[in-house]
This record gives sequence, C-alpha cells and structure tokens, in this order.
Amino acid sequence: MHRSDRLADLVAYARTRSPWYRRRYRDLPERVDDPALLPVTSKKILMPEFDDWVTDPAVTWERAQRFVADPELAGQRFVGHYTLVTTSGTTGAPGIFVVDERALRVNVALAGKMRASWLGVAGAAKVLRGGPRIGMVVATGGHFLVAAGSERLFASPLTRDRVRAFSVHAPIAELVEDLNRFRPSILIGYASVLSLLADAQEAGQLGISPVLVEPAGEGLTPAETTRMAAAFGAKVRSTYGATECPFLTRGCAEGWFHVNASWAILEPVDEEYRPVPAGEPSHTALISNLANRVQPILRYDLGDSVVQRPDPCPCGDEAPAFRVEGRSASLLAFAAPGGETVRVSPLALNTAVDHVPGVGLFQVVQTARAELWIRLAVVSGFDGDAVWHDVRKSVEELLAGQGLDAVSVSRDDEPPRQSAGGKYLSVIPLEVGGVPS
Repeated sequence: MHRSDRLADLVAYARTRSPWYRRRYRDLPERVDDPALLPVTSKKILMPEFDDWVTDPAVTWERAQRFVADPELAGQRFVGHYTLVTTSGTTGAPGIFVVDERALRVNVALAGKMRASWLGVAGAAKVLRGGPRIGMVVATGGHFLVAAGSERLFASPLTRDRVRAFSVHAPIAELVEDLNRFRPSILIGYASVLSLLADAQEAGQLGISPVLVEPAGEGLTPAETTRMAAAFGAKVRSTYGATECPFLTRGCAEGWFHVNASWAILEPVDEEYRPVPAGEPSHTALISNLANRVQPILRYDLGDSVVQRPDPCPCGDEAPAFRVEGRSASLLAFAAPGGETVRVSPLALNTAVDHVPGVGLFQVVQTARAELWIRLAVVSGFDGDAVWHDVRKSVEELLAGQGLDAVSVSRDDEPPRQSAGGKYLSVIPLEVGGVPS
C-alpha cells in the first residue's frame, strides 16, 4: 500500500472511531491523502481529550492511570490487546500512549530491516556466529517505551535468553560487571550512558566486543561517535524517533536520519506551520504515525527543530534525510546587551563542551537569561581544574561569537543529574532547568 493510501485509510478510521477526530475532521473532504489538509495536533491538545481521542472505548484515562501506577505491569497487555507506555516528561508534560499490535509488528519489522542494513552480510554473520545477544541499557521502574518493549521480548521463549535489560540507574561498576557477563553482540542505550561505558572500555574495565552499538534518546556529536566506535571496535548507528512514532527514521553512515516513508510522515514547518525549505532549520516538526490505530498520531507537533538535507545523501538512501537541531522548546534564549534575544542551539553548546579533552559526562544548565552553570565529570587521569578552564573558555568563545560576551559561565560542583526517565540531558534551558545547588 502506498503512503498516501495509508494516510487516507487512517484518517477515515480515526474520523469513524474517535469522537475527537470525528469533530475535528467533519469539514474535511471524504478522502484525505495530503497531510497538509489536516489540523495540527499536539500532546498538550490531545492528552486532556484522551477518552475521546482513542478509537477503542475500552481504553480510558482512568484505566490507563491505574495501569501506570503499577510498575510491575510494564510490558503487560493493557485491556487485553495493547502496550501502554509513558513519556518521562523531561521535555514537557508526561504523556500516556497506547500502542496496538499492528504498530508493534511494523516497529519490529522496520527495526530488523534497519539493523540488517547496518550490519551487512559480514556483520550479521559475526552476530549469528557468536549467538545474537541484545543488551539494552534502559530506564526501568516505569512504563517507558524501550523498557516496556523489552518486557514483551522477555516473555517470549524465542528471545528470553537473547535479550536483557540493564538499568541506567545502576552504578557504572555494576553495569560493567553485568555487561562483561552477558557479552552483548548488539548494545543499545542512552548516548550519555554508552559514553560512560566507552570510558570503561577504554580503561580496560569493560571487555565486550559488540558488532553494533546503538545510542538512543539523546544526540551524539560526530567526535563522540568516532570515539565510541573506536572504543568498542563496532559500528555506531543511531535513529531519530519518539514514543509517539519510534520507527520515524533510520540512521545512515553519513550521520543523517532517513524517514521510514512507507509508515511515517515528517514535515519541517515554521512557527505558523508552513513548510520550511530543505537546508533551513524548522521551528518544529509535525509527524504522522500511519501504523497505530488505537491512538492516532496525525500531524502531531513533536517540538523538534530539524533540517532536511537539500541534496542526495551520499549513503545512497533516497528517502528524505534530516538532522535534528534540537527541540524548539529547548533552544536557549539569551538576552544580548542591546536588548534583543539571541537563540543558541543546544547542539552548539554540546559541541563546545564535548570537544574539550578530559570531558566525561556534563550538563550545561541555563539558570537565567544571561547565566549558565556547568556540571562536569572529568575523565580519570585529567586535571579537573585544567579541564574546567578549557571548557569555560570554549563556551565563552562560542557565546562571544554570538554577541553574548556578558553571559556568565560558572561551574556547579554537583555532578550531572539523571532525569526521571533515566537520561542525562546535556543541555537544560531556562524553561526546563533548575538552579544550581
């Protein structure tokens, strides 16, 4: 089925089975195969309408809340048919999302196809020769997407011994010990935690030989990607997706994310939701998940600023290719001396700190319109004061280049902090950040 037919089919299903979509779509043409005809939705708009949004009346907000309240139910079937997952709320208000079996099958199929292309014949043979073992370093103790999905895998006798979840909340020494014992051929986890494991691998504490490493959930700079690949002796590939559409894209060797265009739509738009030309950063991104019917995600404002590649990607994949600039809500707004507002991408700050030798885990926290605090973990063997001096200089030079010489840059003695979902957010803007301890 062509993507336009899948979109038309889902729109027809949503307006028939969802009271909320029925009201919103009543003035639309009978067949809609162009996403631009649809009104924009968002988590903020849809969550208060949960009971009318879903297409199965057995799925209610009250039942979902009771289910979420019990972490022991993570990965178990919700109302007999579905997988229920939550967002951690690290980039906004928490959300509850319900996934049907068709969407799960599409996700598994696309993930399998993607990994096969990443591994190639030689890599796949190496994985099979050693016995395929997937180690996932995930947020546990809740209904988070990867953790809930892994629980479903553990329930299957075909995958139970081949897939194992490790908690991001565990001490690094414990993670190292457990991974040394499990010896994964494919390692998946938050980019920041995988960076810590790469440190341990370089130090000789961790001694695993994965064929493929998949950083997820957070951005990874090119320098850190190269370091991680060298540390593990593995291919490092990532994807860009969301709880609302985990199979949105597939990463390539050139560092771009190609849309899985048969099952997903990604629209880069400006503040008025008008299309943004390729090569220019968008204000936000609208996504449509064409697989999940129980809780339709159609022209949904994800809040990410993306740039579409204007020319063919050298990797040979002809699907539209994107890079993520950062969440629009996460762009840091600074007050310049002249009174104007200057916005800085979190990726720019991330890179300014990341390239400094000796930097391990870090967080740049904006606590005022002209104030940054930096939490810093220094790699063993480096002088902490010297590393901090270089970090501060690098950040101040970046800001000065944007006319922000007056922004103060200070060190927070506290270590980087994990979010509720287990992530280490490397850059925390004023709207989401706190004050230093």
